[in-house]
Amino acid sequence: MNKLWMTPWLYSGILLLAACGANESNSKTPEQTTAQQASSQRIAQKYRIETVAEFDEPWAIASLPDQRLLITERKGQLKLFDPQTKSSINVAGVPTVSYGGQGGLGDVILHPDFQQNHEIYLSYARKGQGGYGAEIAHAKLDLSDPKQPKLTDLKTIWQQVPKVSGQGHYGHRMQFGPDGKLWVSSGERQKFDPAQDLKSNLGKILRLNADGTAVADNPFYQQSGVTAEIWSLGHRNPLGMAFDEQGQLWVVEMGPKGGDELNRIVRGENYGYPTVSNGDHYSGLPIPDHHTRPEFKAPEIDWTPVISPSSLIIYSGQQFPLWQHKALIGGLSSKAIVVVDLAAKPVQEVQRLEMKQRIRGLHQAQDGSIWVIEDGLKAKLLKLHAN
Repeated sequence: MNKLWMTPWLYSGILLLAACGANESNSKTPEQTTAQQASSQRIAQKYRIETVAEFDEPWAIASLPDQRLLITERKGQLKLFDPQTKSSINVAGVPTVSYGGQGGLGDVILHPDFQQNHEIYLSYARKGQGGYGAEIAHAKLDLSDPKQPKLTDLKTIWQQVPKVSGQGHYGHRMQFGPDGKLWVSSGERQKFDPAQDLKSNLGKILRLNADGTAVADNPFYQQSGVTAEIWSLGHRNPLGMAFDEQGQLWVVEMGPKGGDELNRIVRGENYGYPTVSNGDHYSGLPIPDHHTRPEFKAPEIDWTPVISPSSLIIYSGQQFPLWQHKALIGGLSSKAIVVVDLAAKPVQEVQRLEMKQRIRGLHQAQDGSIWVIEDGLKAKLLKLHAN
């Protein structure tokens, strides 16, 4: 595809024709497919699907030590779900969220020392001065009353800067790394240029202490402010994060019209958006491909037609031996779970599970099975078992 160089002033004038990344359509022709379908059935791990329960716009899952689940719903409910009894209870004390567009209650994770401190972390969209932005809070999960679980000592520890108009591209996935630090994906909020602006934490991968402060050995720490939080820049809408067994962070992110990406995250690197992408703008204006600007770090693999990646795990269990150490990516428009071999050179898709519904979240259970949540109203909670 012929690409045109676009100056920064042109980005600000682009009319965004489709706000919801989950519905992103294809840009390139079949001859220009970037993730070869021929490679997508190189393994054939067998599995069976169990339908477990139903939730209203679920977004994320975390599992407690007793195997109960915390499940977020975008409208602002945090559910405590018992897989044995298939019963769920609303957790009290959840922060007020701004529901709409792609916003609402987002991710949920446990503190690494949860069994001692009972702390959980929530990400969510919130309205404030200037518009909307993602925030993160931590709180103690009090399970002392079996009839009414609740959050206590809730404290907001991080927010996107600046808050802007619109309710898309929040990102706001969280992951504690093997270094004990809190890693956060921050989308560029459909505003393009902030992804390249070191004075904003939009369009970035961030590395924080557990209290939300910047880590002293981050690459831009000496510049202070939100710049100190930044680990990498040039991201669009990163919706999945996972560490492999070597401690390497991988991130999946929505491309524009084409060019969904799986990126290997490297300290201080610039991943190029919106200056480069292997997709195009919804307006039809082209974006230079990654190969035209080698100073930007290119994705390890990208997809056109898109898969609309929503979530990411790197499988480490025993139930599915052919998936061990491989990435599993939830797909929205693709209605699939995409399996990627991270050790292959180049990285490649090796299996695609056709799920027939939009997939919002993935979570590895303690027994090595895999929890899956569909997207939307009356969305199913599924469990993948070895067949």
